[in-house]
Amino acid sequence: MGNAHVTRHPSPITGFYTLFYKEWLRFWKVSVQTVLAPVLTALLYLLVFSQTLRGHMEAFPGVSYPSFLVPGLAMMSVLQNAFANSSSSLMQSKMTGNIIFVLLPPLSHREFFLAYLLAAMARGMVVGLGVFAATVWVVDLPLARPLWALAFALAGSGIMGALGIIAGIQSEKIDQLAAFQNFIILPLTFLSGVFYSIQSLPPFWQGLSHLNPIFYMIDGFRYGFFGQADVSPALSLAIVTACFFVLSWLTLWLIKSGYKLRH
Repeated sequence: MGNAHVTRHPSPITGFYTLFYKEWLRFWKVSVQTVLAPVLTALLYLLVFSQTLRGHMEAFPGVSYPSFLVPGLAMMSVLQNAFANSSSSLMQSKMTGNIIFVLLPPLSHREFFLAYLLAAMARGMVVGLGVFAATVWVVDLPLARPLWALAFALAGSGIMGALGIIAGIQSEKIDQLAAFQNFIILPLTFLSGVFYSIQSLPPFWQGLSHLNPIFYMIDGFRYGFFGQADVSPALSLAIVTACFFVLSWLTLWLIKSGYKLRH
């Protein structure tokens, strides 16, 4: 038998998997900082707010305030860490110059997007599960509709992961990224009903809360646990899904154009 020359074509998922694995290792190797620290922060919020606001904040009928608080804190942790993962990774790669090693391989813009997005979602979900694992022993937490909770967790972390990619692409300095997080992400998160039901707010602030997309993520996620919500979960899921597709399209367009990546 003669020697035959065999041409091996690389698997189409090799590049995507390699980049995703790199992003996974990036946060998992420092899990004390990227996972444990946010879980401890959520526990401190639970301790402080459940003790100081118990009896002063209106929760759902038949739901204790600490139980009401946990899903909001878990979802807040999911959203903030999904954003932090993709935004900080791109920002650091641009500042150190090693973004070139991501752009040179024959990766499509879709593979680039999905690798960063799924890694961000993975970190968010891991932190969220960590919050539940740390609180399940001290808080009575039902899970009335788990599929609803999962749908909002995935869609919400996807939105914040995509938003993190946009922020990482747009930002050229650390302070620009910090401004994006401190003046947009943080206020929208804290004013989304994490610590309260919007039914306890005056009418003006209730109406303003409905303009906050993160409110629908928190409210829909909480519905998965208690079967109660301030807004119809179907409407919330429709709004969250629409936001995800719009942000995904914008992110893909930015990556494909090479905006602030190749130029």
